[in-house]
Amino acid sequence: MQLSKLADTPVDTEIRGLTADSRQVRPGYLFAAIPGSKANGSQFIEDALMHGASVILAQKGTVLPKGATAILLESENPRREVARMASVFYEIQPEVIAAVTGTSGKTSTAAFTQQLWHLLGITQCASLGTLGVRGPGLVRSGSLTTPDAVSLHAELADLAAVGITHLAMEASSHGLDQYRLDFVKVTAAGYTNLSRDHLDYHASMDEYFAAKSRLFSDVLARSGVAVLNADDEYYEMLAAICKDAGRKAFSYGVKGKEIKLLKHALQPAGQDISLEVMGQKFDVTIPLVGHFQVINALCALGLVLAGDGEADTVVPLLSQLRGVPGRLEQVQGHPEGAAIYVDYAHKPGAVEAVLNALRPHTEGRLICMIGCGGDRDTGKRPIMGRIAAGLSDMVIVTDDNPRSENPADIRAAVREGAPDAIEIGDRAKAIEWAVSELRKGDVLVIAGKGHEQGQIIGDTTHPFDDVAVAKKVLLGMKMTNVKVGA
Repeated sequence: MQLSKLADTPVDTEIRGLTADSRQVRPGYLFAAIPGSKANGSQFIEDALMHGASVILAQKGTVLPKGATAILLESENPRREVARMASVFYEIQPEVIAAVTGTSGKTSTAAFTQQLWHLLGITQCASLGTLGVRGPGLVRSGSLTTPDAVSLHAELADLAAVGITHLAMEASSHGLDQYRLDFVKVTAAGYTNLSRDHLDYHASMDEYFAAKSRLFSDVLARSGVAVLNADDEYYEMLAAICKDAGRKAFSYGVKGKEIKLLKHALQPAGQDISLEVMGQKFDVTIPLVGHFQVINALCALGLVLAGDGEADTVVPLLSQLRGVPGRLEQVQGHPEGAAIYVDYAHKPGAVEAVLNALRPHTEGRLICMIGCGGDRDTGKRPIMGRIAAGLSDMVIVTDDNPRSENPADIRAAVREGAPDAIEIGDRAKAIEWAVSELRKGDVLVIAGKGHEQGQIIGDTTHPFDDVAVAKKVLLGMKMTNVKVGA
């Protein structure tokens, strides 16, 4: 593509690719020197030039090295500018894009949205986020909730090229704050909730909320629809932001208007709910455990109703939703019938929601295994310990992804809030001990890593899967025919 199509400049050249990673630069590429929290892209301009970059996009005031022949484009906001360029360079996107943001529930809501579309007969649909890309014939793992702008627009173009017409995607606060989603043609935007998280990145909860709110004020198309959780404390603020931005909004939840939860009753393997949707009343059974899963499903319902279906057609489909890997995923096979769940909960609000969801299903003890990731918000560690201690009968503190930190220091911080917790640093041994301690009627939740397939210790990611480890322990119990609790 000619540079003149990407930027207002009299100098023209053929652009063969875009990247903000100097290691990925090839001859004829445009390199975006983006300022970051840990490093400034301007530090890598020389490296990009050595790899053949023909154009450099950088902050105003940048000076290229002496003798450089590349074209310099200056911008007040190179992050947003490279997102705009990527949208032009890759040209196509799925026709319908629903984006969901919030501290918890993004992955489940995006997955439920994709499932509802598929059940409606919209087979060329996919989801994009923490679990990677999932759709018909598409299963690609990912590591970031929201990829960088160039990678994201490249992915959107690839999905559109293979026929994907409907995409449900996660929108992280980092991605929104860093303009990664700008110029994505979002037709519906969902909001789940907001609680403490990422305060190692955002200076305050106000800044955290401000980043999330950009999805509705800046990214959502003017003709798009916002789907907001009316039961969340930030609802009124978001509703006002949508009104000021001229965006239509649906509300859902117990206090919802367009989607109102009237009644909610637990069943052994699901929940019976009564709804009033767009003025019509419905009774439906959702085969998911946890009140918050109902709320996630209602957000997904709103995103689908925002563009593709009528209530009397879509609402009954809630009965066919399937759980998402690592989100209250049950590991079956305990010899005495104890229940084991693996969940991605790694934030105070998420841990609280999971434990509250499982308590009504617990006849014996509710046991919670938690840890905290290293090099992340340190303030939440004792808070998570306190929540786990207050809402469960036994707490086991173990390692999550310690990264560069001393794992013992992380565990000690968690135990400040749960001083009576059992501490077993080795995560595999902790799972083995916890499973072996279960009795009939007990419920164990292994929280923190969910779907993740690795554990990050130092700079190395070691293969690790909570579900696989729990299954291995259960298989060993079965093979040795050991009667737990004898």
